[in-house]
Formats: sequence, C-alpha cells, structure tokens
Amino acid sequence: MKLPQNSLFAILLRARWWVSLGAGAIAFGLMRLLVPAPYAAFGALPFLVIAAVVLWRELRRPGAKKVAAALERARALSAEDFSRALEAAFRREGYSVVRAGGAVDLELTHEGRLTLVACRRWKATRTGVEPLREFEAATAARGAFSRMYVAVGEVTQNAKAFATEKSIRLLNDEELARLLAR
Repeated sequence: MKLPQNSLFAILLRARWWVSLGAGAIAFGLMRLLVPAPYAAFGALPFLVIAAVVLWRELRRPGAKKVAAALERARALSAEDFSRALEAAFRREGYSVVRAGGAVDLELTHEGRLTLVACRRWKATRTGVEPLREFEAATAARGAFSRMYVAVGEVTQNAKAFATEKSIRLLNDEELARLLAR
C-alpha cells in the first residue's frame, strides 16, 4: 500500500523527525483542550510513530564520507563487475534479475511487476538528458511497471526534470551507495 504523495503522513515521512514530533505535541495540546489526557495522547500517537520511523531512517543513513567512498569503489569497478554487483544487490532486495540487451541492461521482476534498468553509462561524470531520452524511447512501449536509470556521476537539472516527467527513477548518489553497500 502506498500513501498519496501529498497526504499529511507522506509529507511528514519526507520531513525531518522533529517536525512530526512537533506536530504530535501540537495535536496533543489541542486535543487536550477537548478530551482527557489519555485520549489526547492516543490521538497524537501516529505523529510520534512517524517521528520514530523518520529518526530511525536518519540514523541508518550513511554519512557523506561513506557515500563518497562507496561511489568511488563503484567507479573503480569494471562494467562487468558493476553489473554483477547491481544484480546481487537487486537480488538481495527480492528481485529476480535477468540481463537484457539493447538500451535495457537488466530486467527486474518483483511480485509480477517488471522494472527495466539502464546502467550502461553509469561511470559518466555528468549525465545529461540525451541518454535518458534514448532509454525512454527504447522502453516506452515495453509495458514495464517502472524504469530505472543508474548513474554514479552528476545528473543535470534538465535530465532530472526529464526523468520526473517520463517517470524514470534515477538511482544515484546516496541511494545507489546504500543499495551497493547492503
């Protein structure tokens, strides 16, 4: 189940942990004016749970030095070794992985849903919109649930905007480092 992107709890899950804690305190204070304290505490409980989840995520997030080191290790790999590392990482995440040809490097299947992955140009120091256009053109008619483009280097703003517009998930920086480190 996925929360609507602009729901209160989805927004709080993207914010810092103390925002949810503050919202919980405000909710408790307002409810306390109308109902006894145990009921007010129960009403504020979802905000506290979200604060705990966000804090847990923040504590598990690797620091900038670890991300940089993981990305440097990835850059040092050959294309074949990088593909193998990605395959292993996706298998650990519960995907079945098949190598593909053409614009698609990997086909991931999870719960009957197909995800197409391009990681051929992963080592480029800067990814512009053109490789994403090629990937989009080659995969638009494939009927995949999602598409993912892997990049170790910088992704331009135009490329990010294009990826968002065409529903292509960019896998880079911290998220890629975390995936490869697991």
